[in-house]
Amino acid sequence: MESSDKVVETVIVGNYVEMESEGKPNNTDIKSKISNLFWHGGSAYDAWFSCASNQVAQVLLTLPYSFSQLGMLSGVTFQLFYGLLGSWTAYLISILYIEYRTRKEREKVDFRNHVIQWFEVLDGLLGKHWRNVGLAFNCTFLLFGSVIQLIACASNIYYINDNLDKRTWTYIFGACCATTVFIPSFHNYRIWSFLGLLMTTYTAWYLTVASLLHGQVEGVKHSGPTKMVLYFTGATNILYTFGGHAVTVEIMHAMWKPQKFKAIYLWATLYVLTLTLPSAASVYWAFGDLLLDHSNAFSLLPKSPFRDMALFLNLFLQFITFGFACTPLYFVWEKAIGLHECRSLCKRAAVRLPVVVPIWFLAIIFPFFGPINSSVGSLLVSFTVYIIPALAHMLTFKTAAARENAVEQPPKFVGRWAGTFTINIFVVVWVLIVGFGFGGWASMTNFIHQIDTFGLFTKCYQCPPPPRSPPPLIPQVGAPSPAPANITRHHHL
Repeated sequence: MESSDKVVETVIVGNYVEMESEGKPNNTDIKSKISNLFWHGGSAYDAWFSCASNQVAQVLLTLPYSFSQLGMLSGVTFQLFYGLLGSWTAYLISILYIEYRTRKEREKVDFRNHVIQWFEVLDGLLGKHWRNVGLAFNCTFLLFGSVIQLIACASNIYYINDNLDKRTWTYIFGACCATTVFIPSFHNYRIWSFLGLLMTTYTAWYLTVASLLHGQVEGVKHSGPTKMVLYFTGATNILYTFGGHAVTVEIMHAMWKPQKFKAIYLWATLYVLTLTLPSAASVYWAFGDLLLDHSNAFSLLPKSPFRDMALFLNLFLQFITFGFACTPLYFVWEKAIGLHECRSLCKRAAVRLPVVVPIWFLAIIFPFFGPINSSVGSLLVSFTVYIIPALAHMLTFKTAAARENAVEQPPKFVGRWAGTFTINIFVVVWVLIVGFGFGGWASMTNFIHQIDTFGLFTKCYQCPPPPRSPPPLIPQVGAPSPAPANITRHHHL
């Protein structure tokens, strides 16, 4: 058995060394060095930046809204719990990717011009039925994930310039986000991921500091949780927050050494918690129950240059995150029409454009910033990044032979295979009952309430009503006309 393990290790290391030499161009001229610095990212640091910057984005603005639904204690607890749960399932996805890739490379399959995706991992390990289920859930989740980013763009820019309504801003930013078709793959997000994390960090700490300096509003109340519907809606939004690893496989494939990914998502989550916990808690402390009717935290903070800066940076971050969510959809579409391995960037960009159209349309139909996060979390994220990876891992390694020949063995601190399967079963049962069951009921009830209240295609969701002009004065019949303001009346005694 030891000799076979050595052979496997040699094969893996050999393959990844070859990938590293392909991923790092050997040109030494200035132009190539600049291109490599900003454009070609495949290190473990690049993967960490991608995971950390992609994990929260616009959800950072809705977490205080979730705290108002959950209460402070439950809000903090669910963030810690789902952060740990999300890191575990991201680890499972990385293990399944390594297993699939190693098996295929033993068969001399060449992936140099092909990006491996989650549904292909399921197909190679478990068959076409699992591939179809994974493809359906993953694509639908990423579609609505892109929709949410577009809605968030319109919501944020409205608080900078309210001369246009949110629906008009959605039209404008739909066109802007369509430019992501020119970014070939996650390998080319190096500078964007780095900038995205800086923007997330600034926004989070602006929310924290601005709320503490603002202080509590007069008569502030912290009554959450008050209703079961609101409680599970808030919990499901946090489930969605730490379920951003639907693009894990694509990020891993962009790495020069994908086997280094195993703990990257956990480290990214730990950093993200240093942003989400202080910001959500501070905004909820300052504004309390007012957040129940303000799903975007920016709407309650006073206008200032610092707030406008945070809005602009978050706006650009959402543009980057739109690209993260949409790029896997571009890959699926390219594969469907047979152009995935095309070398022409312009041709690939042109065929990707139809993918943006339904995203644009759905963002205009359902502009419910906040409630749509919970609905997507309960119905799609629960299966895509929690239930399916846990089940797929158990089924892939259900036999003793599969466990013995696994490329990666589970760590000792989780109890090897017995502990891994126990955790997987817990994840499936918990997310199925709490996330999909109670969360689905609560989030859909809230979502339908938003449709009943605001309607589909609403022009400006949760916008303040326009100021009412005073009614015109109607002079009474026979009454003397008032003298003009600029004429002085002279009274003769």
